[in-house]
Amino acid sequence: MKNKVKIAVIGGTGKSGRYLVQELIRKGFNLKVLVRNPENFKIESPLIEIVYGDVRDSEIVKLLIQGCDVVISTLGGTPLSEPTVFSKATRNILKAMNKFDIKRYVVVTGLNVDTPLDKKSPKTKFATDWMYTNFPKSTKDRQDEYDLLVESQLDWTLVRLPLIIMTDERLETKISLEDSVGDKISATDLADFLINQIGDTSFIRKAPFIANI
Repeated sequence: MKNKVKIAVIGGTGKSGRYLVQELIRKGFNLKVLVRNPENFKIESPLIEIVYGDVRDSEIVKLLIQGCDVVISTLGGTPLSEPTVFSKATRNILKAMNKFDIKRYVVVTGLNVDTPLDKKSPKTKFATDWMYTNFPKSTKDRQDEYDLLVESQLDWTLVRLPLIIMTDERLETKISLEDSVGDKISATDLADFLINQIGDTSFIRKAPFIANI
């Protein structure tokens, strides 16, 4: 069944991003997917429109987002070669969304991002400190990404994640605005949660942790 809502997907060539794309297709959404390296994206569907380019290119991001209703990003990793990619991408995305008057933005990040509502456990604090010790620039850039979202006028949701497990298995999932209650999240459960945010207003302008328990 075709869904009238059109989704712009960033990070759809990554491991967890592919689960998201496949689940969006299964639910009948029309997609525009940003693809930098064509060899990394083998999913074919009449529901997909591919936009070739890089999220750091503001004109490409405008081309991707134009005509869409919602933007979802699973851009991830700790890119040593480009440690400020997250804030650069966010600036381009926010600018394009404002230009085309698109409000809903759902994006993933790691456990290391801090918010005023946090009550992080020693385990989560340790993971945050470890990231700052080993990947200081990209970890700070993730925090900068959050700050940019807070300053924006968009209806954003920043989803904070533990280790993503590439599996089709669906497990019990818990959501918290204060701390991560588990060490992992199924890529399928993550895809479901991200898609649910399209119409769910519970976490607008919030940064929930999600994890399997």
